[in-house]
Amino acid sequence: VQLQASGGGLVQPGGSLRLSCATSGFTLNSFTMGWFRQAPGKEREGVSCISSDGSTYVADSVKGRFTISRDNAKNTAYLQMNSLKLEDTAVYYCARGCRPTYVDYWGQGTQVTVSS
Repeated sequence: VQLQASGGGLVQPGGSLRLSCATSGFTLNSFTMGWFRQAPGKEREGVSCISSDGSTYVADSVKGRFTISRDNAKNTAYLQMNSLKLEDTAVYYCARGCRPTYVDYWGQGTQVTVSS
């Protein structure tokens, strides 16, 4: 099982980024996939998840701005991030699972920096 996150970068407040999580070694639509983030000096927090039936969870802090999706044919999960704020700056991780306790595989992080 492998998860490869990409798409991070430097963006101005109000900008957008799309993160991708390319997966291999398992059938994507059979598992819940999640995005997490960790800002400097803070604990890792859940951002959004998409379950095998397509239902989604979005943290209150990003609701209305971030959208999780997946393309089963490409074995890739996505996190579309719009209206980015300074406080969205963090390392973003994709994972198989929605709660850290239930995550069995983590991808490497991708840095998102929101700065003017």
